[in-house]
Amino acid sequence: MDLVTGVMVGSDARLSHRGSVAYAARMSIHTEDSALMLRYKDGDVAAFEILYRRHNDSLYRYLLRLSQNRDTAEDVFQEAWSKIIKSRENYRPTARFSTFLFRVAHNCFIDHIRRNKRHSHSTAIDPDSRPNPGDDPELATEKDFARRRMTTALRTLPEKQRDVFLLYEEAGLSIDDIATATGVNRETAKSRLRYAVNKLKAALAEPANSDEGNA
Repeated sequence: MDLVTGVMVGSDARLSHRGSVAYAARMSIHTEDSALMLRYKDGDVAAFEILYRRHNDSLYRYLLRLSQNRDTAEDVFQEAWSKIIKSRENYRPTARFSTFLFRVAHNCFIDHIRRNKRHSHSTAIDPDSRPNPGDDPELATEKDFARRRMTTALRTLPEKQRDVFLLYEEAGLSIDDIATATGVNRETAKSRLRYAVNKLKAALAEPANSDEGNA
């Protein structure tokens, strides 16, 4: 089932974070997200296609790195977009669409964890693990090594700090947007991000003996 059909039939359809969705020729790719959501609210499915294309990759990376589990990321990804689809009737652009989207995803993740107390990090997959065909073998090895070190470092962060860091890094949200998305005040969001960055720097500065042994 393609994306447009999935949108038309409702939230039961599975949305693919890897799927290719063409831009509508009559709509500029620079159209503001909130304007696109309003057009989708009025029944313009092509507007939703553009929104989905713009944000599906960053949303999936955020959820995968937050949950450290592919199955969890897939489930929450589907649930978040389903909620966006269902919310279109009542949508009002009171914040940036990306803030709205990642707040929905954040809440879906929290709800998923509460429903699934056996949530595991054991099947983590790095979304950027596939090598770039244009890289030479030495560069590809260095990139893979750096990715694995970052993935390992992210696992050491408390979940709330990892969440804030990924909203900043993957979603590109500002401190104010992160505070809105996570339901905390600005200083709390700023503090969590600062702690996360400092811990990641410290973790990445440590000798990588264990990673070298697995290379």
